[in-house]
Amino acid sequence: MVYTRPWVVDIILDLAGYTAEKPLSELVAIEPSAGDGAFLRAMVLRLVESCKRRTVPIESANDAIRAFEIDPETASQARAMVRAILVEGGAPPVTAARLARNWIRSEDFLETALAFPIADFVIGNPPYIRLEDMPAAKAALYRSFSTMRGRADLYIAFYQAALMQLRPNGVCAYICADRWLLNDYGAALREFITTQGYAVRYIVEAHDIDAFESDVSAYPAVTVIKNAPQGPVVVAKALPGIERADRSYVLSHLTSARSNTVLQAARFNSWFHGNEPWPCASPEALALLKRLESQFRRLEDAQTGTRIGIGVATGADKIFITNPGERPDVEASRLLPLALSGDLAGGRVNWSGRHLLNPWDARGLVRLNAHPRFADYLKPHYAKLAARHTAKDKPEHWHKTIDRVNMALTGREKLYIADIKDQLLPALDEGETYPHHNLYWITSERWDLRVLGALLMSDVGRFFVHSYGVRMRGGYYRFQAQYLRRIRVPAPESISRNQSTALRRAFDTQDVALATKTAFEIYGIDKLPI
Repeated sequence: MVYTRPWVVDIILDLAGYTAEKPLSELVAIEPSAGDGAFLRAMVLRLVESCKRRTVPIESANDAIRAFEIDPETASQARAMVRAILVEGGAPPVTAARLARNWIRSEDFLETALAFPIADFVIGNPPYIRLEDMPAAKAALYRSFSTMRGRADLYIAFYQAALMQLRPNGVCAYICADRWLLNDYGAALREFITTQGYAVRYIVEAHDIDAFESDVSAYPAVTVIKNAPQGPVVVAKALPGIERADRSYVLSHLTSARSNTVLQAARFNSWFHGNEPWPCASPEALALLKRLESQFRRLEDAQTGTRIGIGVATGADKIFITNPGERPDVEASRLLPLALSGDLAGGRVNWSGRHLLNPWDARGLVRLNAHPRFADYLKPHYAKLAARHTAKDKPEHWHKTIDRVNMALTGREKLYIADIKDQLLPALDEGETYPHHNLYWITSERWDLRVLGALLMSDVGRFFVHSYGVRMRGGYYRFQAQYLRRIRVPAPESISRNQSTALRRAFDTQDVALATKTAFEIYGIDKLPI
């Protein structure tokens, strides 16, 4: 379990509006994964204080808290903790015991969650568990939540369940891994929030602070989402030292979107739509990103005829891809020079000599009886190839690769970008190879690809990927097509002759500094907030 530090809990409760000044005994707050009681403890203390301020007996708060904890022993410990707080606050022991039993349930929040509004607050730190690590029956139950797409983590369902239970103006405030703000498996949740009447209020990135009692591999963020129309959003980044700062000082700067020595903050009057990623690494970065998005066009663009795609996945690389320099006894038309990520260096493709045993031509999947030597090569591998999922729907197509080879791409100039890399360094292929599925390709009708390649390899190109993409451990980026397509570029004709010359030279010499200097000039940037 990952437990949240008390000072973080207090800030989250403040941002959510769960404060003693409110009539908390009349409101309903849910803690969906109580754990050691970090949130529950603070909520009960505030509830007791609220009752005292309003001279309301604590007995009237019988329905004010619903805390869920799936582990019975942990739930029992939480009840003991709550009883002690209530007794210390002046409640009779019998009353304290009854309220603790009523408030804390040894149940699975997602199994018992009601799909209608009952809560004014849902606050906590939902669990991070991949579905593939769960029993099949449990995983199937959690998959019933509409936002649980792809390889979604369990916390996605905790978000949806919380939001569905909010009354009008109710608030969900979580501290949670922030990958869902950007990646594919968070797309359905982002769309659910932006299309179903919910409003993002605060996003506070907490990567560089000790938000939890133990070290965790997740990059956390605080998100506060309200059941109300979307309005301005405060995006902030917590800086080291915030844990020692006065809470009222931090809160006043957060709510007013003002930066200080322990916090960067800014307010944005508009938010993203649909399932678009939410690049919230820092307020300054988001402000620049929004400016660039408003002034420049997307990289993949019909006007320039620029397209982005991924190379061929075979489903059986050891069969379909030769070793370097190896030339099987097949028809020459079945051998297609194949580029892999290891072939990219210095902005060029240094082809290793690998070939794809290509089962496609311009018309589609080839007939094996028309290529007898190719058929003889594949026949010993029939059992393995026919057993693949991609071949089961049409057994006669047992010799296909997962992806069709786009023959129009062969012989065409294109940029390659490796799927996983610590830098965005495109390489130019002059039509000599076809890309493997660990390479993304870019073609264009109007761009000089050396000019475009230099823009992408500049720090501005890296800024876009840093903003949109998910960064992996070790400082590596995933250069996926969904992120590459969102990069903004100028119109090719808007780049001056001198700028084009500088960019071509930068690409040919792999001079990132020159590429960045020229890109800054084109984009109107003085410096980057990364």
